[in-house]
Amino acid sequence: MDQRISIITLGVRDLAAARSFYQRLGFTEAGISQQAIAFYDMGIFAFALYAASDLADDIGEPLQAPGKSPVTLAYNVHEKGEVATILAEAEAAGGRIVKPAQDVFWGGHSGYFTDPDGHYWEVAWNPHSPLDAAGALRIS
Repeated sequence: MDQRISIITLGVRDLAAARSFYQRLGFTEAGISQQAIAFYDMGIFAFALYAASDLADDIGEPLQAPGKSPVTLAYNVHEKGEVATILAEAEAAGGRIVKPAQDVFWGGHSGYFTDPDGHYWEVAWNPHSPLDAAGALRIS
C-alpha cells in the first residue's frame, strides 16, 4: 500500500445542510458530485460528504453518530491572525466554536470548530511547519 490518502469522507446527518455549510465556507463542489454525494477537490486528495445512513449501508455495519469519532480535520494557515478569522467564518456559516484561537504549548496558535454534524476542525498556524506559497503543508 502506498503512503497516501485518496478521499476523506464525512458521514453526515443531513447532506443538504452539510453541503450548504461547506459552500458558505467557500468550498466548491467538484463536477463529479451527485445528488447523493458531494466531492471537493483538495489538491492531492478529495473530501466528500455522504449521508451517514448511506455510508453505513455501504460499509455494511452501523456507524457511531456523525461527528463522534476521535478524528479531527486540520486547516493550517499562513499567518497567526488568520486562525481567528477562519474560526469566525466557520461560526458565521453555522459551525460551533469549541476552542477559540489561542497560543498553544507546541509554539503555534490554534482553535477548533465543529461543522453542523459535530466533526472537529482544527485551524492552526504552525511556525515550525510553514505552508508553501500554494498552501500545502510539507512535513518531513
